[in-house]
Amino acid sequence: MPEKHNIHTALYELKDEQDKGKISRREFLRYATLLGMSAATAGTVAGIPFPRRTAAMNIKRGGVLKISQQIQKIDHPARYSWLMPSNSMRMVFEYMTLTDADNITHPYLCERWSASNDLKTWDFYVRKGVRFNNGDQFTADDCIFTINQWLDKDVKSSLLGLVGSYLDPSGIEKLNDYQFRLHLKRPEIAIPEHFFQYTAQVLNHRTFEGDMKKAPHGTGPFLLDTYNEGEICIVKARRNYWQKGFDGQPLPYIDEIRFIDMGGELAPQIAALRSGEIGLIDASDNPGPQIMKAVKDDPNIRVLPVATATTRVLRMRVDMKPWDDNRVRMALKLCQNREKILALAYQGEGLLGQDFHVYPKHPEYCEKPIPSYQPERARSLLAEAGHPNGIDVNLAVGAEWTDIVRYAEILKQDALPAGIRINIQTMPTSQYWEKWTEVPLGITPWTHRPLGTMVPNLAYIADDEGKPVPWNETRWVDKEFTRLLNEASGTLDVEKRRKIFCKLEEIQMTRGSIGIAYWMNTWMCPNKRMKNVKAHPNLVFLFNEAWLES
Repeated sequence: MPEKHNIHTALYELKDEQDKGKISRREFLRYATLLGMSAATAGTVAGIPFPRRTAAMNIKRGGVLKISQQIQKIDHPARYSWLMPSNSMRMVFEYMTLTDADNITHPYLCERWSASNDLKTWDFYVRKGVRFNNGDQFTADDCIFTINQWLDKDVKSSLLGLVGSYLDPSGIEKLNDYQFRLHLKRPEIAIPEHFFQYTAQVLNHRTFEGDMKKAPHGTGPFLLDTYNEGEICIVKARRNYWQKGFDGQPLPYIDEIRFIDMGGELAPQIAALRSGEIGLIDASDNPGPQIMKAVKDDPNIRVLPVATATTRVLRMRVDMKPWDDNRVRMALKLCQNREKILALAYQGEGLLGQDFHVYPKHPEYCEKPIPSYQPERARSLLAEAGHPNGIDVNLAVGAEWTDIVRYAEILKQDALPAGIRINIQTMPTSQYWEKWTEVPLGITPWTHRPLGTMVPNLAYIADDEGKPVPWNETRWVDKEFTRLLNEASGTLDVEKRRKIFCKLEEIQMTRGSIGIAYWMNTWMCPNKRMKNVKAHPNLVFLFNEAWLES
């Protein structure tokens, strides 16, 4: 059973793989921290200089930070559809772990964890001395309650697909007020990263009854003051927060943050950023190069690039005609002229995709050729499927996602020679998010995840009853794919996992339900008055220790 000072046996194998050049030092650091080793110790073992935290100079306290953000409908954090509401609410609600901008996972509300050698038993140790903003003591009961919310089918959380694939409520054991144990159905390496999914905010088990606005009792550095959907969210600093800053004084440094809904059009937001009216645009919903290119020469704004697995997914409902026929799905995928789509929709700022949801920089990625544009083969497949005269389909897209709209327009043009006649149905992005799992054909934004196993568990499997998990928007479930994914999720050896992914990727390419034409470069562009901020691959906001220069 895991003990406090035990070194997981897999770490010796990982170090040997690093020494032989099979994995990088950064990959060793990532997996060592997942297995419970501190980042500082893992960095020393891997030979990576780990900077010590030093007192910062000229920290300024106070001030109001204004951020442009769409203020979306919220009730339960486990049901967030997208990153924006999590960015405002992460000022109030926190996570058991924290995956940083370098994809390294650190302790947070859980101060440490350990795993059994077979990766099926995990002990988590809850940080003592933390209180919710209503004064309640934070304990293991709050973590257990939160995890059970994810696993409750009535909540309909996306985490049911991710965490529920290896954990049942019966597998959660409370050891004492500050320690709990997870007994897994199968081995899993990435649990600490799963606990930092943006839907995984920790709840107060005493007060939460389904609506976070009615009981905004989080452990975070700010208090929720105002939340008016479509208008504004205001959070104000609390003065009894558990963390201390660089100067040894309580956090946060900023007095107030105002998230202002300026609509989906980028032009007025960019103008407000350049004028100093706002300090930042929340680009998590629209991370394209438009903002970066508009402000890159502005002396008052920083451009912070970040590599990311963010993408746009052309998704087809396999429980609806004509997408229940794989020949029709393949025909549409063959109509993607990927180089053209990336160049015209996203100004070439990214990497080409291959119709499987694994990013080329994921550690388990197995290289595959980029599918070519083949309208004649697509037409033949349609004829084989009983559509010799082609098909007419509706494609749903969010109007404010400019690259998605352009993607749809290019696909419409290039699908015509194959006999696929596309009617583009644009709608406000807020409306798309209300029906994104229901439309027969759409293009959905998917954000970055640090491991290739994570999105497939969120989006392409079924629950224990055989029903597609909440975020399986295409309803595609493949038994062989699921079996291989479960095997990969419990395989620590990167090369062995990559061999499994060669099969997984091939299955999704040849009989799957999605097209992925490109992966997206992203940027954070804050006003230079914002200090101590770093771009995260998910474009999440980690502003506990940020301050505003006068």
